[in-house]
Amino acid sequence: MGKKKSDPFSGQRIDPTSSKRHNFPTYFLIHRISSDNETFHNVSPFLVEKGITSSVGEVKSTKKLRSGDLLVEVESPKQAKQIAKLNSLSTIPVTVNPHATLNSSKGVISCGELLHESVEKITEELSSQGVTHVRRITIRRDGQLLNTKHLILIFDSAKLPEHIKAGYMRLSVRPYIPNPLRCFKCQRFGHSKTSCRGTLTCARCAEVGHESNDCTRTEKCVNCKGEHTSFSRNCFAWKQEKEIITTKIKKQISYQKARKLVKSQTPTPGNTYVSVAKKSISAPSADSNKDISTVSISEPSDSTTRAPPPITNLPISASPSVAPVSEEASASPDFTDFKLVTNRKKAEKGLSN
Repeated sequence: MGKKKSDPFSGQRIDPTSSKRHNFPTYFLIHRISSDNETFHNVSPFLVEKGITSSVGEVKSTKKLRSGDLLVEVESPKQAKQIAKLNSLSTIPVTVNPHATLNSSKGVISCGELLHESVEKITEELSSQGVTHVRRITIRRDGQLLNTKHLILIFDSAKLPEHIKAGYMRLSVRPYIPNPLRCFKCQRFGHSKTSCRGTLTCARCAEVGHESNDCTRTEKCVNCKGEHTSFSRNCFAWKQEKEIITTKIKKQISYQKARKLVKSQTPTPGNTYVSVAKKSISAPSADSNKDISTVSISEPSDSTTRAPPPITNLPISASPSVAPVSEEASASPDFTDFKLVTNRKKAEKGLSN
C-alpha cells in the first residue's frame, strides 16, 4: 500500500473537481438582419417561440428588448453552442452574439499582501478561477494617485463566487457597487453624454445653454433643485440613485423594481420621520385613541444591513490605509431625536397633559 496523503495544514479537504470550470455564456442577443431596419417588434411571438425551440430546444427565458432584439437565456453548454451557430430564425435572417455584460460579474477583494503585485500578474494567477480582468482601486491625495489594497475583479460567470484563493490565502468576494452614471451634457442620471438626447445644461447653476467650466452663478442642482452643484455627493437624488443601484445588485432584480422599492422606503427631502411624528402628535386625527405603541418604523432594507458592506467607488479624500465605507449609510432615513414609545400608560398620560 502506498503512503497515505495527509490533509492540508488548514484542516480543509481539497475537492479535486473544484478547480474544473464549466462556465459558458448563458445570455445571447438575437438581432434581425433587415435592409429596412425591421426588428422583432412586428414578428409574431408564436413564430419566435417555434423558431427557437426547433433550433435549440426549450430555453430558460426569451425577452424582447426595447431595441427590438431578443435576449435569450439558455440552460446548458449544448444550447449555448447551438444558438451561437444560428443564422436564421424560421425564415428570418439573424445574427447571434453573447451579451456584452450579462455573462460576467464584478466583485471586489481586499488584500494587503497583493498591494505590490501588478494587475497583470494577479490576473494571470487568478485566471484558473474565472477571473478575466483585474483593476486596482486608486485614490488621489495631495495631487498624487495612490494604490489601495482593494481590487475589482471581472469573472467569466454571471454568478459571483463567494471567495477565491490567492496563493495560500482565501479571500472573500464582495459585490462591486458602481457610482451612479451621470450625463455630462444634461446632468441627468442613467445615461452617458454619447447617448444623450437632452439639452446642454450647466452642472453648476442648472441653466441651459452653457457648460460649467467658466460659470460663476449661484449653485443649483438639476436633479433635486437643491443649492449645490449637480455633481455634489450630498445631493439627495444622487444618494437615492446610489441606493437603487445597490438594491438592484444585491437583490438581483431589475432597475425598475429596485427603483420602486427604494422610493417606497425613502422619505421625501425635508420630510423626515421626525417631522412626520411631530405633525401627527400636534394634529391628532379621529384615530388618536389608538395605541401609540403600535406605530411601526420601517427597518432599513437588508441591502444596508448585510455584512461585510460592498466596496463602492472611493471618495477623493479617502485614506489608503482605511477600508472604503459604502455611501449607503448617508442615504438612510433620519432618525435624529426620534424617541420610540414603549410604555402605553406613560404615553397616554403624557398626551393628556
